[in-house]
Amino acid sequence: MSQFSCVGLIGRLDSDNAAYSLRRLISFLAKQNIEVMLDEETAEFYTENELEILSRETLAKRCDLIIVVGGDGSLLSAARAFAGKPVKLLGINRGRLGFLTDISPDEIEYKVGEVLAGKYVSESRFLLHSQLYRGEELISEAVALNDVVMHPGQFIRMIEFELYINDEFVYRQRSDGLIISSPTGATAYALSCGGPIMHPSLDAIVLVPMNPHTLSSRPIVVHGSSRIRLLVSKDNHLSPHITNDGQTHVVTKPGDEVVVTKSPDLLELIHPTDHNFYETCRSKLGWASHTGGC
Repeated sequence: MSQFSCVGLIGRLDSDNAAYSLRRLISFLAKQNIEVMLDEETAEFYTENELEILSRETLAKRCDLIIVVGGDGSLLSAARAFAGKPVKLLGINRGRLGFLTDISPDEIEYKVGEVLAGKYVSESRFLLHSQLYRGEELISEAVALNDVVMHPGQFIRMIEFELYINDEFVYRQRSDGLIISSPTGATAYALSCGGPIMHPSLDAIVLVPMNPHTLSSRPIVVHGSSRIRLLVSKDNHLSPHITNDGQTHVVTKPGDEVVVTKSPDLLELIHPTDHNFYETCRSKLGWASHTGGC
């Protein structure tokens, strides 16, 4: 008997492959006598069903497992909606790399069946909480599972800002921006900009400069409890953007402050029992796949 009685389904289904995987998943879950519900955003793409359609807020109250069909971007969106809620997330990969959605499409019945039987590993991932202040006024706030990024927006021009960690001045920098990444996001945008690979269990945050106008600027890894503050220079001739997980953004003004801390809400992410972070790195990043020993 499954330990999950109600499963919610989420996916970006603007491709035939993803829709096919969702049909397989719905058919399999129906045979397990599990109540299945569909996210209302997903239902806009997938209309060939008679499932109950609910908002993500309601899914969090009704379901004990959310299965995401799509790429890491789909799971990032779900993570922001379900972090801090008493529900677990499982990903089926229909994207490209799939660091977060780690069940392959041809293993849906086998791997999901194991999870339903209680054979899985669970881990907590923390999110980043970003706030934009204009003087004493809080303009906006958001959470991100991967990263919070300051960048120039649509213009290819350097921006200038000051960095403070726990209210201690670190540097004043001119660059294309700064990536503030969680360990989860260390294999995403931060990696492509020269940041370190971090194990997801680390309680740490990495700051990766984007094309800094100096040869000595390098990524900095700080404790996860750190309070990171960016002061947007008044000398900027454009308004830098703050992007969360590459999916939500806000435009700053010169003189604004951006504060990034660890969110108190955790995400419960589950994997099949054979999940291995280093094996994922080998397969996704093209590392050598065998040892040279006996």
